[in-house]
Amino acid sequence: MILLIDSGNTRLKWATFQNGKLENSHALNNQELTIDKLIDAWKNLPIPKQLAIASVSSTPLLDIVQTTATRLWTSITIIQVKSESDAFGVQNAYLQPEKLGVDRWLALIAAHHYYKKAACIIDCGTAITIDFIDAHGKHEGGMISPGLTLMKKSLATNTDLLAFDEASYDIGPANFTAAAIYNGTLSAATGLIEHILSKKESTLTVILTGGDADIIAKQLPFKVLIDFNLVLCGLAVVSSKL
Repeated sequence: MILLIDSGNTRLKWATFQNGKLENSHALNNQELTIDKLIDAWKNLPIPKQLAIASVSSTPLLDIVQTTATRLWTSITIIQVKSESDAFGVQNAYLQPEKLGVDRWLALIAAHHYYKKAACIIDCGTAITIDFIDAHGKHEGGMISPGLTLMKKSLATNTDLLAFDEASYDIGPANFTAAAIYNGTLSAATGLIEHILSKKESTLTVILTGGDADIIAKQLPFKVLIDFNLVLCGLAVVSSKL
């Protein structure tokens, strides 16, 4: 059994990978993350032979994960996956391949491995990332924009009278500020996606992942697939071949 770790900007996600299947998928917000909480979450797992980490979060969070793993399983092998120029059937478009976020790299690997079609991968997390890959595994580049929460926090931080609000509201023009911000930021995200995809072939498979995938998918006027475990699936592909 391999324990897979996706350490993102907002949450730590993990799952076990065994016999070709992802199981026991869970998450903790980074703000709640402590060694004690992780020990409590992992102590009843089967003993893993390996821990594979994909991390875009800070070093202290990575230290918590590694310390927890070695306390629970003293002989465990820990592998931290990095982006590469050409591996697992995917060719990285970045001029400096290592600069592509490892979460995006793994999502590309998962899309190519499991969907086997030209695809647009949209991660709706802290940042919204959009990446294109053709049917042969060639990455065609991507884009990065603030995610929904980041947009709302930016308004709250940089204005005097616009407060941050996590609530959801009815879609459409609003008659009070919190709902106006909710609709404005959501429209900005969906407008970006629609604009970019309007310039691409309509045969692309559109795959959404990330915490806000459901919210954004409901506002898009075309069919999408939602795969919340896309990064973990890519990590499973990589770790099973190491």
